[in-house]
Amino acid sequence: MSELITAELVDLGLSAETKEAAARSLAERMAALGRVTDLEGFLADVAAREAQMPTGLDGGIGIPHCRSAHVTEPTLAFGRSTSGIDFGAPDGPADLIFLIAAPAGGDADHLTILASLARHLMDEAFTGALRSATEPERAAALIRGDEPAAEATDSAKPAAAPAVDGEAEAASPGAPAPQPCPAPEPTPFRIVAVTSCPTGIAHTYMAAESLEKAGQDAGVVVSVETQGSAGFKRLDPQLVADADGVIFAHDVEVRDKERFAGKPTVDVGVKAGINRPAELIAEVREKAERGGASVPARATAPMDRGSDEADGFGTRLRKWLMTGVSYMVPFVAAGGLLIALAFAIGGYTIDKAPSVAEHFVWTESTSWAALLFQVGGVAFGFLVPILAGFIAYGMADRPGLVPGFVGGAIALTVNAGFLGGLIAGLLAGAVVMAIQRVDIPPVLRGIMPVVVIPLFSSAIVGFLMFLVVGKPVAALQKALTDWLSGLSGANAIILGVVLGLMMCFDLGGPLNKVAYAFAVGGLAHPNEGSLKVMAAVMAAGMVPPLAMALATTVRGRLFTRTERENGKAAWVLGASFITEGAIPFAAADPLRVIPSAMAGGAVTGALSMAFGCSLRAPHGGIFVVPLIGRPLLYLLAIAAGTAVTAALVILLKSFREKTSAARPDESKVNVAA
Repeated sequence: MSELITAELVDLGLSAETKEAAARSLAERMAALGRVTDLEGFLADVAAREAQMPTGLDGGIGIPHCRSAHVTEPTLAFGRSTSGIDFGAPDGPADLIFLIAAPAGGDADHLTILASLARHLMDEAFTGALRSATEPERAAALIRGDEPAAEATDSAKPAAAPAVDGEAEAASPGAPAPQPCPAPEPTPFRIVAVTSCPTGIAHTYMAAESLEKAGQDAGVVVSVETQGSAGFKRLDPQLVADADGVIFAHDVEVRDKERFAGKPTVDVGVKAGINRPAELIAEVREKAERGGASVPARATAPMDRGSDEADGFGTRLRKWLMTGVSYMVPFVAAGGLLIALAFAIGGYTIDKAPSVAEHFVWTESTSWAALLFQVGGVAFGFLVPILAGFIAYGMADRPGLVPGFVGGAIALTVNAGFLGGLIAGLLAGAVVMAIQRVDIPPVLRGIMPVVVIPLFSSAIVGFLMFLVVGKPVAALQKALTDWLSGLSGANAIILGVVLGLMMCFDLGGPLNKVAYAFAVGGLAHPNEGSLKVMAAVMAAGMVPPLAMALATTVRGRLFTRTERENGKAAWVLGASFITEGAIPFAAADPLRVIPSAMAGGAVTGALSMAFGCSLRAPHGGIFVVPLIGRPLLYLLAIAAGTAVTAALVILLKSFREKTSAARPDESKVNVAA
């Protein structure tokens, strides 16, 4: 196994002026040694990580880093800038730049070394030695830990102060001084902390080191659990039980967060743990002194991380709804595909078949079709409760699940359907959050999440759903269903255009999910209109990746080598109705790709509705074409949208190329600069 860093990976005279140029300069050294296989792909991964959160730290340090499929082994490159480079640190530019590259799969031993480096960066002796190093070999050895940052010698140690006469007498054997009884030492304040960041390489361990050092300075015992790429070892349960306070310094979900329930908690981003640990310790001590023990801030679903107090209500509402939809989608796929297969095998009267628990003939295809239909129906029956339960979970963590599921089930009982589930989830989350704000005696805190919150929140949500909002929402749901049933002509085409635009605007993001959820909600009570909507949504969602695949095939020179490789995969992703297959292209060139995708999606959605195509399956792409009404026209609609998007992308990229070629003098000036 190669060394993590060698002299060839050190640049003591880094001349780059921007963080992008610095990353490229250091990455080129990695590529020259064969540790990075695709320079542009790796730099795109570095930029994506940098976009999540700036990697500059106080003390003149920049640590751009990422995990990437283009990295062959864990590698570190070091550059020392003469002028300083802005990495977004509060105290100004960085002169010590560490580019950390880890393989996508990770390697526990090397990631542990990277973690050790992250801790060393908090040591002023270490950073000072790097600033004074004159040879790349010396800098590499310091980073590897082969050489100490400073040699301690006897002469460097302060001499003991001479004893005064009284002290000498007290120390003499003949005249022992009386020894006072030692006072019992007070029990120190104890804090447990969890640190984590998106890649789990650098910030995770630097925050841990910073908190531990600040704890020593404050006379506080700080025990840290680092949830990083090298895995994590849970804190001893006794440590957690004995802790007086909790600090979460994290940018991804804290695993097993419920262990810390009922303790004073400070919940911040990981950079706060690095930059202001003393303030966090003081804050959690103040909370404990006020008796402000509380359930920790909610653990969010993976797609809901990154929220902070500054987020507006609209942003938080979108994330709550998307949390519910993300957990609902697997039930949609399983139940919907089973039902679609049942119709394909047993015909459209299979929904009238008796229960397979009472009548099942092993040799009859209709019995198997009935089995698929009834299993799919059971899975579909979970859609609304799952949606409501996990919207509440996104708002209030685990205590929101019980009232959310109860509210969702009531929505089904009163025929409030999909809209009722949305409202039930929001009500359940709001009720739980309100209960959690109530000051309660310490003796009751242990039973709050198990008894009190589920009991009262379920009762309140049940009352609201049955007697207040259930019937009006059920009436609205019926009106929506009737409207979909009567869709025809221009109204249907306009709806197809709108759905196509939504599916292709953010390529799997919130608008895409809203359009998809609207279509899936109609499948719960299928009619001619809702089946047309489902067909239009899936067709439009297939267009962006298929179009990018076509464009890279027809005009490959307009795309980078990485994009051409992504184009090959996009054929399969698009055919499978995975709209996210176009994201790499949109991220690299959003102003050309996204409008083109929206135009093609609108064409496909409109044609699908105009042709009267229908679909009973919520997913599957071309693999469920036999289940599509008017399949040939459906494929024609997809082909037309794909051609429109591919043609627009090629046209816009060609125009950019011609514009760049028309300014050769400017290009030369830039190169010379």
